[in-house]
Amino acid sequence: MLDIKFIRENTDLIKAAAKKKRIDFDVDALCVLDDKRLVVLKEVEALRAEQNSANAAIAGATDQADRTARIESMRVVKEKLATKEDELKQVMSDWRQSMLMVPNVPDVTVPDGLSDADNKEVHRWGEPTKFDFTPKNHVDLMLAHDMVDFERGAKVAGFRGYYLKNDGFVLANAVWQLAMQHWMNKGFTPMLVPSLVRRETLLGTGYLPQGEDDLYKTQDGEFLAGTGEVATMGYHIDEVLERSEFPKKYLAFSPCFRREAGAHGKDVRGLIRVHEFFKWEQVVLCEASHEVSVKMHEEINRNTEELIELLGIPYHTVANCGGDLGLGQVKKFDIELWVPGEETYREISSASYFHDFQTRRTNTRYRDDEGKLRFAHSLNCTAIPTPRILVSIVENYQQADGTIKIPEALRPFMGGREYIGK
Repeated sequence: MLDIKFIRENTDLIKAAAKKKRIDFDVDALCVLDDKRLVVLKEVEALRAEQNSANAAIAGATDQADRTARIESMRVVKEKLATKEDELKQVMSDWRQSMLMVPNVPDVTVPDGLSDADNKEVHRWGEPTKFDFTPKNHVDLMLAHDMVDFERGAKVAGFRGYYLKNDGFVLANAVWQLAMQHWMNKGFTPMLVPSLVRRETLLGTGYLPQGEDDLYKTQDGEFLAGTGEVATMGYHIDEVLERSEFPKKYLAFSPCFRREAGAHGKDVRGLIRVHEFFKWEQVVLCEASHEVSVKMHEEINRNTEELIELLGIPYHTVANCGGDLGLGQVKKFDIELWVPGEETYREISSASYFHDFQTRRTNTRYRDDEGKLRFAHSLNCTAIPTPRILVSIVENYQQADGTIKIPEALRPFMGGREYIGK
């Protein structure tokens, strides 16, 4: 959410932001609605003042006829006020809904483009893995080593269901342990966060109202979040923090749930696209400074790059184009890992910064050096998701004899073993 004063003073900027992000939003209509809001609000305040004045006059009236006349006059004012308050309630509802749909302004360095096909590579590490034998995909490799069970997963959980078992689960747990060690060494606070969250928390992070189709909803009105970012951003809802606490760096672990609405027919086999998974997520709150946000954005993205390098998996990082940005994102990087079975790079992590777009919604503020209350800036970045990361690990580390070499960084968390299958 943006400040209405900023929106009104920069309508051309908002129009340009909507155009770059390929978002259909009418800022002129919002301004007309805001004019109406201010007019009706002024009328309501005037009627309330008139009612208060009339109440005081009635209380001080000594003549019965005068008192009766004033009571009758106040009844008319009261009826007008009730009508105007109903009108204001509706106008405010429409205004708030429109305010939630205002796109944040992308950074000037964000490339133009319609979709992820237009994202621009900004960094590359390692070369695509080459084999002197015919490589297998992760499904065949993991089934051969009894690391996963898709058939029973589908029987129990439905389409895209799976069981991770034996070395499949051990490998996932090793990734979790390595990630926690990596980020704790960088000063992050690890947290196990809720996946069951209220609507207000999803509104606060910008996943609602436009993303509801991809969320699982309970019969009680809560939602199952698709990322630990949601609950972690909710941790400081309606709080006032001290500037000395910044940056606040959290490493959130949670199960995640996504309906994958609109993904029918995509990645139907294997672990690339599943409905339930587990993820470490970086979430950062910092002072309201563009320069600091940019610095932190580079830092959290680099944190994940470093972990991928520890795992020894080839990857590249892309800057997302305008059409591949969400409503609130100012800029985003995606890290994509090499998947030999598909001979392409597949996304494993996204790093975004939002300025105060999310914190205005969550009312997360801090006192600056002058004691003035300001909205914090927020950022987030995938640390590592499982089981998707297992796809690149087993495919890139497969051996000619069918075994899977364990990345050296994971061996301490797998009993010192060097191979799966030996």
